[in-house]
Amino acid sequence: MAKILKQGPGWRLGYHPEAGSYVGLLGGDNFAFELTEAEFEEFRRLLQQLSETIVAITPELMDEERITCEVESDRLWMEADGYPGNYRIRLILNHGRRCEGEWSPEVVPNLLQAVKMIEVF
Repeated sequence: MAKILKQGPGWRLGYHPEAGSYVGLLGGDNFAFELTEAEFEEFRRLLQQLSETIVAITPELMDEERITCEVESDRLWMEADGYPGNYRIRLILNHGRRCEGEWSPEVVPNLLQAVKMIEVF
């Protein structure tokens, strides 16, 4: 598989399976860090889980009701905070290295689309 780098204003997502220890890259306006294969797979899974959870609970919310939704594994903690269709994502890598990042609501739809397009399995 070839090296993949997807990016846009406020976000970067990379995957290079032959890079050695760190095959994934996450970045934003004010952060960038590399991920192991397991961390990258976990990031993709948790981001998808957050997105699906927000879609599932949206019909139950009142207009203008703010949501905060968290998901966690032994490697990552992630949070979506805002309104359905307009929320920020925070990420903390809590295994080994300690890294933290955040994507603004304007960036999240593009990031979600890019994550879906990268097939690593």
